[in-house]
Amino acid sequence: MKYVVGLGEALFDCLPEGRKLGGAPANFAYHVSQFGLNGCAISAIGDDELGEEIVETFEKVGLNHILPVVEQPTGTVKVTLDEKGIPQYEICLGVAWDNIPLTDAMLEVARKTEAICFGSLAQRSEVSRKTIQAFLDAAPKEALRVFDINLRQNWYTAEVIAESLHRANVLKINDEELDVVATMLLGIPSVPGKLIAEDAEKTRLICRDLIAKYDLRMLILTCGAIGSYVFTADDESYVKTPKVKVADTVGAGDSFTATFTAQILLGKSMHEAHEKAVAVSAFVCTQNGAMPVLPKELKE
Repeated sequence: MKYVVGLGEALFDCLPEGRKLGGAPANFAYHVSQFGLNGCAISAIGDDELGEEIVETFEKVGLNHILPVVEQPTGTVKVTLDEKGIPQYEICLGVAWDNIPLTDAMLEVARKTEAICFGSLAQRSEVSRKTIQAFLDAAPKEALRVFDINLRQNWYTAEVIAESLHRANVLKINDEELDVVATMLLGIPSVPGKLIAEDAEKTRLICRDLIAKYDLRMLILTCGAIGSYVFTADDESYVKTPKVKVADTVGAGDSFTATFTAQILLGKSMHEAHEKAVAVSAFVCTQNGAMPVLPKELKE
């Protein structure tokens, strides 16, 4: 059976209401598995209670995992929410997922993988960056390689972003990140107080430039409460964001990426996958934490 892998950070989000398991790749693997696919979370944990709790949680929900124990502590993130439920993150340094070792078990899974989701955050350290690159290189050529960029604080460089795009065939990015990437990689200056995504035609041109420059199959652009796009070289989809009562938005983007990827793997069209991803991420916004159980109607 083939795997759908979330590769990178597994950690605890320390939210105002308590501690919840998270990390974008771990969230991705969990949500993919809710659609009947063989999700697998790959990261590293410390020899501590938090690491044991991650293993116990993944086993309880039946999620495959490869979580080597390293000498650094299991990662934590302090999450504060603004009045709209938008999270701000304080991410600890020198933690387990900064030191993911490449193992034979990982390479075995890589060779049986049909989709991989990875980001920039776990690549802030050389150890984890080399592991992620080696895993991507070992996967089948036809596998989906989803670069869910997730720019956090100052833990990214133009070199890491460009190298990741060369290894990816799908880019997932939000409107604020698009400004950063357009400036870094395309030399397009940002305008203070205005996002590129506010100009729909300029957005299309930039997204298609990125698709052409990095030979991407698709580019997914989310624009918060406004809506989201999916672009290919010759097609596009736009869906407005539904209005819901927001509990918090932690993990909503990861559920979007996971749902879209799952639907494509299950044979749905780009447009069908996009609509389902929007519906799922809207539901996740109504729940606390990144890993709620999806209702039956969303999984069908």
